[in-house]
Amino acid sequence: MQVLKFGGTSLSNVTKFLDVSKIIESKFQQTETAVVLSAPAKITNYLDQINQSIITKCDIEPILQKIKKIFYELSNNIIKNQKNFPNIKINKYIDNKIEYLKNQIKYVSLHQKNIDKNFAEIISTGEIISVKIMSTLFIAKKYSVFIIHPEQQIIATNDYLDANVKIKESKNNIQKLKIPKKHIIFMPGFIAGNKKKELVTLGRNGSDYSAAILSVCLDAKICEIWTDVDGVYTADPRIVPNAKLLQKLSYQEAIELSSFGATVLHPKTILPLSQFNIKCIIKNTYFPENLGTIITNNIKKPIESIKGITYLGNITLITIKIDTIDFMESIINKLFLFFYKNKNRILSTINSYLEKKIFFYIIQKKTNRIKNCLIEKIKNELTDYIINYIHIDTKINMISIVGSNIQKNDKIKKKIFHALEKTNFKIITINTQNSENSINIITNNKNITENIQIIHDQILHPIHTIEIFIIGIGGVGTALIEQIQTQQKKLKDKNIEFKICGIANSKNMLINLQGINLTTWKKDFYQSKTKFCIKQLIQYGKNISLFNPVVVDCTASQTITNEYYNILKNNIHIVTPNKKANTDSWEKYTKIRKISMKSNKNFLYETNVSAGLPIIKTLKNLFDSGDKLINFRGILSGSLSFIFGKLEEGLSISEATIMAKKLGFTEPNPKDDLSGIDVARKILILAREAGYKLELNDINIIPILPGHLLDIKNEKIFFKELKKLDTFFLKKIKNAQDNKKVLRFIGTIQKEGCCRVQLTEIDQTDPLYNVKNGENALIIHSKYYQPMPLVLRGYGAGNNVTAAGIFSDLLQILS
Repeated sequence: MQVLKFGGTSLSNVTKFLDVSKIIESKFQQTETAVVLSAPAKITNYLDQINQSIITKCDIEPILQKIKKIFYELSNNIIKNQKNFPNIKINKYIDNKIEYLKNQIKYVSLHQKNIDKNFAEIISTGEIISVKIMSTLFIAKKYSVFIIHPEQQIIATNDYLDANVKIKESKNNIQKLKIPKKHIIFMPGFIAGNKKKELVTLGRNGSDYSAAILSVCLDAKICEIWTDVDGVYTADPRIVPNAKLLQKLSYQEAIELSSFGATVLHPKTILPLSQFNIKCIIKNTYFPENLGTIITNNIKKPIESIKGITYLGNITLITIKIDTIDFMESIINKLFLFFYKNKNRILSTINSYLEKKIFFYIIQKKTNRIKNCLIEKIKNELTDYIINYIHIDTKINMISIVGSNIQKNDKIKKKIFHALEKTNFKIITINTQNSENSINIITNNKNITENIQIIHDQILHPIHTIEIFIIGIGGVGTALIEQIQTQQKKLKDKNIEFKICGIANSKNMLINLQGINLTTWKKDFYQSKTKFCIKQLIQYGKNISLFNPVVVDCTASQTITNEYYNILKNNIHIVTPNKKANTDSWEKYTKIRKISMKSNKNFLYETNVSAGLPIIKTLKNLFDSGDKLINFRGILSGSLSFIFGKLEEGLSISEATIMAKKLGFTEPNPKDDLSGIDVARKILILAREAGYKLELNDINIIPILPGHLLDIKNEKIFFKELKKLDTFFLKKIKNAQDNKKVLRFIGTIQKEGCCRVQLTEIDQTDPLYNVKNGENALIIHSKYYQPMPLVLRGYGAGNNVTAAGIFSDLLQILS
């Protein structure tokens, strides 16, 4: 025997109604089947509106017509698919039910007696009509059906609107029915009867409870709850879009999740299924082939793991300050009974013996209206004790993290508390006393949904995400975007996501915190009307929904580097090939590092020197391990390496420089390369890494070009004047070759931090002799590396290698 329950959204129109009939038909072919139906979507809400309208004496006729229309549309459309369906007979049945409703409403309005009893009969009408239509459809299909009338067979307490079922008595009644074999059993959900045979209801979402009870009564092996989602998720998908489906849950985990806010199942539903060891499966009516979520007691050795995050809002916190702790337990017991009688669900209690306070967290509707009344009632309950004060706070929120035995697992708890650090929560308290399977975070934050998403993704989302804001889309910036797009699949395989959320140049910016479409980014960028503003970009970057926001500065702009302090202060990482910040004054240099450490955010600049060659990381690791620099020599300019290599092949200096610029080897302004200032900046960066407190003007630059050329600002004029030096440099190259030497532009760091950059003739015995065509080489003599130096060699310029170096720095943020 299996029991199937279908909710209102699964029955909301004729297409879905007929889909449900197909599922029932298919299931019945496999085994004996009982079906519990809710009212179609909106019907119960309309009926509830009628009950409220009786109190407020509003016109209920429009609501009745809406109800009639929904059921008429079902009936009149079913006949189009099932020709012998008696829609006229069903429509008359609907009319009679609507007429009966009118009489009940009139009676209640006139007499104002037995209001809850009549409200229960009114609000349950939808389920009864729903079963009538579905059972008639199956009779038309030539199936035998058996209808259980729950008001006669399912025995519950006298509470008309929120009754609890007496399982033993109900089971006796059902088993006395002697239901014939090969009959599909139908029963309206949400309904039971008291000992007086009066109809009572089981509370909102009570149809699930009905299905669980019927499963027990029929000794069913499986209870399937068919709804509009695939099952139970790690969080509410409406709040957390990347919540994951849980394929299997223990009943204990399901109880915890539902108790603290998971809406797929009601706690009352789970208890009888768990008690009688009946497997429950949550299924999606729209995708019946999907596996859903299985809830069972038969999970071997539950793993200590987090299963989900739930949320309950509008909780009431009642704080009671007592005179002495001697009677604390007595007061708590008395208040438990008081809240139970008043139908207040207690979520949590915390006792503070030190402060002599008791904290009750309860679900209380319309608390603001009855706050003072509630205080007086509590005082009346506690007249035997000295109470200093009672305080009530409303609109408290509770986020619960649920999983098997998570209280016993220190690693899991550490993970949770680390996730909380990422939020801007104002935490009232963290309660670990309720259960070994949950941790409750109590907060009065108003905008809580973003924080739930952050906690969920930090704890349960396996993807390590970096949100990237790229400033500068010249050669390097564009190459980086292309590399990220190309590597997406490989990154995903390693549970890494590089999400580009911002692209900017000096004029415009394109922002999408969900991730920019990298296949259309150029078109989207140039269509963007958002003007670039670094301060506005920082505001986007500090959005709390981002995990690891990072600004990638691919410009040579001093204006952007002036904002590095603010970027880091706002908890945003920086990765940059821009050398300006690291070659600014010593004061600014140290200021950036201090804020980086204080905010615990990375400032990474591997590509400041030699593009993708790992010189910065190498030096940091050496010096952190106690090594000390003795001296350094190196070719640090890929552009000058390329240019002088081409001069050896016979090109002129102007031709080689133009070629280097086209290939992306030079700085945005090639004059920075030929002046030697770019190499000087790199030497300064390395010297500072080695511990020397130097400024840029401490670097001795022996320029390649005469001074008048360096003063030219117009690029065309610069290249025109540079051409005049072609013969001069060809002669220098020939003279060096005649001496079996080559020209290399070399930077050096000697003892006491004496630094120099200059064009030098070197012979074949020098390790730098063969370094050309864009290569860099770095020779480090240190305490650990002597007499044989540490040598690093490779391409030190070019858009792709620089972008690759930035890519590597981005990966380092996750390490």
